[in-house]
Amino acid sequence: MKHPLACRCGQLNGYVVCSGHENRGICYCTDCQAFAKYLGQGSTVLDQAGGTEIVQTLSEFVHITEGKDALRCIKLRERGLLRWYSACCKTPIANTPDNVNLAFVGLVHNCLEGQGHQPAESFGTVKMAAFTESATSRLKPKAYGVPSAMMRIVIMLLKARIFGGFKKNPFFNIETGQAISPPRVLSADELEQLKHNDAA
Repeated sequence: MKHPLACRCGQLNGYVVCSGHENRGICYCTDCQAFAKYLGQGSTVLDQAGGTEIVQTLSEFVHITEGKDALRCIKLRERGLLRWYSACCKTPIANTPDNVNLAFVGLVHNCLEGQGHQPAESFGTVKMAAFTESATSRLKPKAYGVPSAMMRIVIMLLKARIFGGFKKNPFFNIETGQAISPPRVLSADELEQLKHNDAA
């Protein structure tokens, strides 16, 4: 089964192969909030408590068929994740480690909601809520499912290494090990401003 993946304007298109082992969760960390604000998409990415819905999978299951040259990425800090988005319409796409050998991909829900499809149809119910202490709502959501989600991710990464799936990654040049778009690293001041900007 394949689930469509696309940016909001349709320049970037692809699909995600549903392996049945994906982890669908909500992350309330301040970094995910800052990424949404950086794109000017806080109102469309974040829920009412500041959470970002993410589908965690492996790179081998993510396929970009059109508009790959529109992919851009930033890092909120030098040692941070690569946070990918489409340059054409600022749709958040995914979070990945800055390491081609780690095949983890966290797909942001916005790129999975086009063409009449919703993440729940292909990836099941939300099984995790993480970093709820950073939620922006007065009543904080309750965290759940984090240990089991981490275990699923570890198992997925091990399988990717053992069976060679890590060698398929649309976000990296496998031969050089470099990201296909050089990341822009935000300054500490830029990150601090984003984290305290409630209007974005």
